[in-house]
Amino acid sequence: MTIAKNISLRPYNTFGIDAKAAFFTEVRSQAELQEVLKLPEYRSIPKLILGGGSNLLFTQDFDGLVIKINIKGIQKIAENNTYVYLKAGAGVVWHDLVMYCIENNYAGLENLSLIPGTVGAAPMQNIGAYGVEIKETFESLEAVHIETGDVRIFSHNECMFGYRESIFKKELKGQYIITSVTFRVNKVAQFNVSYGAIQDTLKQMNVAELNLRAVSDAVIHIRRSKLPDPKEIGNAGSFFKNPEIPKQQYEELQAKYPAAPGYVTSPDTVKVPAGWLIEQAGWKGKIVGKAGVHKNQALVLVNYGGAHGNEIKALAEQVQQSVLEKFGIALHAEVNFI
Repeated sequence: MTIAKNISLRPYNTFGIDAKAAFFTEVRSQAELQEVLKLPEYRSIPKLILGGGSNLLFTQDFDGLVIKINIKGIQKIAENNTYVYLKAGAGVVWHDLVMYCIENNYAGLENLSLIPGTVGAAPMQNIGAYGVEIKETFESLEAVHIETGDVRIFSHNECMFGYRESIFKKELKGQYIITSVTFRVNKVAQFNVSYGAIQDTLKQMNVAELNLRAVSDAVIHIRRSKLPDPKEIGNAGSFFKNPEIPKQQYEELQAKYPAAPGYVTSPDTVKVPAGWLIEQAGWKGKIVGKAGVHKNQALVLVNYGGAHGNEIKALAEQVQQSVLEKFGIALHAEVNFI
């Protein structure tokens, strides 16, 4: 374990922002992490935990210690007639875990194929796509307390999952570092293909009989057709959360815009796709300086090369303001600003 100084974070964030870290280290085990946290010369300085760097935007250099979590490994720790319990290191690439499940015929994560990032970041924001969230297969996680170095196991209920939310983004923000996550995956698949364009894509693929691989392939095809590859164009995937609005407000919106899509989330609320709102506000494909809104998916803000984080942040604020003025709906960033 080494701690480097004045390191560029460009390789470690999918926006490709060239921010600098005063100090940088990479840990490959829970014990290494605890060792780093005990170092007296770094105890009092700010710390930033990095997974895949796919859900943050650097707007400035980080004058503290960046800890890159690279704890690997996937192991089956238990099973019964219905479920298999898999424990994955926080540094495992999320899509690699999904592929592991599909190869072993474990169901529940196939709709979450190709989501960027690592396993450790997944429960922090309760990642989800195409009608599925990880809270549906989540069993527990292990995390290290930053101040004390103590290890704590969090149950499903203790994580307080919400829409792109968890206790780690609220009450316990900045207090714990997730080191592993245990998932409860199904031995028998219960397919969820009613959300979005999955059914149409499966038909185009001539899938006669549903299986995990086919659903995953359909999701991957949809994501690749809509979302830019961060290796080619800097981005963090979906920049904004899909807003949930009161049912009455949605009815008023639909009366004015009959094509306005919406998904009922409770008897009183409807989720409206943020991408649709942004596109209707005229932002899809728009370029401002070196940043812009992607031409195929208005929910994605991109770095066309050399953009500063503050340029992308300013663009996001302009998008938010115009959507609020046009529809009276506030958009909230899914991306974390550093």
